[in-house]
Amino acid sequence: MTAPILEVAGLRKYFTVVKGFPRPVKTIVRAVDGVDFSVGASEAFGIVGESGCGKSTAARAVLRLIEPDAGTIRFAGQDVRAASGAALIALRRRMQIVFQDPYSSLNPRRTIGQTLTEPLSVHGVARGRAAKDQAAALLEEVGLPAAALGRYPHEFSGGQRQRIGVARALALKPELIVADEPVSALDVSVQAQVLLLLKDLQARRGLAFVFVSHDLSVIRWFCARVAVMYLGRIVEQGPVARVFSAPRHPYTRMLRDASPIPDPGKRGVLPRVVGEIPSAAAPPPGCHFHPRCPRASEICRTTYPAWDEGDGHGTACHHPHVD
Repeated sequence: MTAPILEVAGLRKYFTVVKGFPRPVKTIVRAVDGVDFSVGASEAFGIVGESGCGKSTAARAVLRLIEPDAGTIRFAGQDVRAASGAALIALRRRMQIVFQDPYSSLNPRRTIGQTLTEPLSVHGVARGRAAKDQAAALLEEVGLPAAALGRYPHEFSGGQRQRIGVARALALKPELIVADEPVSALDVSVQAQVLLLLKDLQARRGLAFVFVSHDLSVIRWFCARVAVMYLGRIVEQGPVARVFSAPRHPYTRMLRDASPIPDPGKRGVLPRVVGEIPSAAAPPPGCHFHPRCPRASEICRTTYPAWDEGDGHGTACHHPHVD
């Protein structure tokens, strides 16, 4: 890995949920519960896991779109959590996001031109004709005509809207893009087009990515390293090829075996998984995965495993697979 541009340590985000009447009960949801990772310059780093594991919350907390409760976030040596005022505005230019839903992420009452020129104006990059010219160049870079500037979001397909979202993220020439499930709402053929676009932009602009997805095949193709999350914690992390070819954590192995393979001759037997993912409001004691794990023992039920990392491939498991 190249020198890290983003370093995250001990990241936590808890939500308080109040339910019940007339006697309300407060519940603490541990959405992100101590996450550590780093991203190298120009590197694509993936975060994968089931729905509700906390991967999107972690990604948004890194950008302070959701304020984290604890932990350190350093971008290019700067303390993101401590930044405020002009320093935070400057960091916003260098870190951008592409949202999951291409429909709700664009204001339906603003033209594409207004959407793309607004960040240029807010950050004092360009105004007037210069801003419009830059917006037109951004559209052409993502494969859309400059004539689209005067149109509204409802006039575009989902794939085209996501390209507009990518153009908006590129407007301030960031160094890091958080891609929060950017292709999950798109048709398969359109997914491929958007992924190819992002890969090309990464190469030409030298972008670093935090790529959030539940689709292992997307992570395998796009990312160099991956972190696997379960109930708010990272349970395995390392190079994509190594993690998916020889997963050490039983949960990672379960995800890999459940991932569809296009070649019927290479498909294995789907794993038998006991139960559903527990609630982050009441995680099981010990290893959070033990109620669903075929390798669980008594220590798994009482003690959370320590992080064990060697050769750049780490896992938190009392009984890891060794291939």
